Amino acid sequence: MAVKITNIKKISLVILVIFYLLAGANHFYNPSSYYRLIPKYLPYPVALNILAGIAEILFALLLLLPKTRRLAVYGIMLMLLAFLPVHIQMVIDAPFILGTLAISPLVAWIRLVVLQPLLILWAWWHRR
Repeated sequence: MAVKITNIKKISLVILVIFYLLAGANHFYNPSSYYRLIPKYLPYPVALNILAGIAEILFALLLLLPKTRRLAVYGIMLMLLAFLPVHIQMVIDAPFILGTLAISPLVAWIRLVVLQPLLILWAWWHRR
């Protein structure tokens, strides 16, 4: 059983790394979609978007090394907590269109109360 969990955890880690590499790169590939999500009360949306993209890429790379994995995990967890104002604002603003996606109130709530906690737990699972 331990072997199966170890293999699942390795696959999960690879997926997590790819997820954050792609998410971070998307901040630079498609920045306008992120500007729309940043709450108006937060200053410097362009800089915040760049910082978020850099952080996601950096944490993904730090996940690769066992010596830096724990730092990456806690960095991801803090980053996801820092993103909560964005998800709360999505709930407030819903419904709205984001590119080709329709963000309904239900989708916004699911992102806030289901997806964010799951992403935090997913990262936390890889702390060791």
